[in-house]
Amino acid sequence: MNRKIIGSVSILILLGIGVVLFFNSPFYNNNSSQSLPEGILEEEGTSILDIGNQEAGDRSVKTFDLTAQETEWELGNGETVNAWTYNGTVPGEPLRVTEGDFVRINLKNELDVPVTIHWHGVLLPNKMDGVPGLTQNAVQPGETFTYEYIAEDAGTYWYHSHQHSSTQVDKGLYGSLVVEEKEKEYDRDEFYILDEWAVNQEKRDMSNMGGMMMGAMSGDGEADTQQMYDTFTVNGKSGEGIDPLVIKEGETARLRFVNAGFQQHQLVFPKGSMKVIANDAEKVNGKKGSSNVLEIAPGERIDVEYTKQNSESEVIAQKTNIENAEEMRIPVVTKENADHPSDQINIASSSEIATGVTYGSEELIFEETPDPDVTYNMDLSMGMNMGQGMAFQINNEVFPETPPIKVENGDIVKVNITNSGRMNHPMHLHGHRFQVVSKNGTALDNPIVKDLIHVKPGEEYTVYFKANNKGEWLFHCHDNNHAERGMVTIVDYQGVYSPFELGGKYENHPQ
Repeated sequence: MNRKIIGSVSILILLGIGVVLFFNSPFYNNNSSQSLPEGILEEEGTSILDIGNQEAGDRSVKTFDLTAQETEWELGNGETVNAWTYNGTVPGEPLRVTEGDFVRINLKNELDVPVTIHWHGVLLPNKMDGVPGLTQNAVQPGETFTYEYIAEDAGTYWYHSHQHSSTQVDKGLYGSLVVEEKEKEYDRDEFYILDEWAVNQEKRDMSNMGGMMMGAMSGDGEADTQQMYDTFTVNGKSGEGIDPLVIKEGETARLRFVNAGFQQHQLVFPKGSMKVIANDAEKVNGKKGSSNVLEIAPGERIDVEYTKQNSESEVIAQKTNIENAEEMRIPVVTKENADHPSDQINIASSSEIATGVTYGSEELIFEETPDPDVTYNMDLSMGMNMGQGMAFQINNEVFPETPPIKVENGDIVKVNITNSGRMNHPMHLHGHRFQVVSKNGTALDNPIVKDLIHVKPGEEYTVYFKANNKGEWLFHCHDNNHAERGMVTIVDYQGVYSPFELGGKYENHPQ
């Protein structure tokens, strides 16, 4: 018998066994309800529309107009994709403001589907968070919505749609947002958004479970996304289409990196050229050391200080350990017309990988580990939904049936996050920052303040945050395919309610 046929039959048998095991496992869940947890929609207490109001006053006002529209986008490698964009480009129009500015963004929707904008990592009033069905109704085709907030905290952020985000972010509805310090720390400041696209293959429907099941059986935390995408991009361009970083020998620049995709990326820098300076908009105690490899999880933001070591052309590139990695290469040259480097990047075997929890934060939320008012144990797992395929669960439930984190204003909240599944889960909290105090039961020597923690299979993290921003806030996996299939819960402030609903005439779909 042909080897390919034998292989295909073997995979089908394994998939069948996997399906049977999941259907008979405690992870099985057949709940397809689309109502929010009890209490969130009950009109008791104060509406989220009536809290956290902010006015411009005598602040500088920065106004932007963003139009969601369909665009044929050239990736720069000879391939064109049908993209959904903000203002016709991938990424969308870059937004830069100064800390303390009052920001006003007018969104116009020219797509034929509803959209929103979520301001990822920004601490703002709940009603401006851009989550359809929870903080607003999705903006309908032909309609507009205005977002307003004070840019309180300097740092690296990004914006993206939170309506059907597994589809809309995947198609290009995202852009960069920088809140600059009043006194800039670097003369040179560049922004890079990393992403993956399915160009030469049709994106696999997650309900067929192919990549998911193979990932579950193989133990590869990213087998699902690696099978779904075939093209890597930097700022919407791939391979030869990526613009070079033109920088003089000895010059130093701040490079801001955001991962808008659904799989982690490991970037290799020329040795001795970079140090991490911020993570999720918080300054860190980074230092130059043996590491020249930077790992960025989906949804994460990491800033580095980069210094050109010599006059030779070189690259900052995705580690060549996965298929199509060679397309994610940022050429670094000393003049515009310099030849781009074509040699393979080398990684010393002794190089350690710097991740989102490698360096502690300069400023902490809690100087000492506090006594919590609320403790929530968050178990991340995989299961099945009858007729819907693979499910990603929090405490054996899928959204909107996941148990919420119920808090009162002022509470100190402890969350123990355990990944008992077989996939990576970058967990992102809206409207707050948390302090990571331990990993796998061991206290961190240098705690770090973040709003996203990348939890790999078998890992456990304990985080603390202060409930000091009233509203109804998402806490979800930022592999948006996993969020789409249930890995979402809500931080539910008591005495506060949302007047919005999932689905309905506005087709609100917050995952």
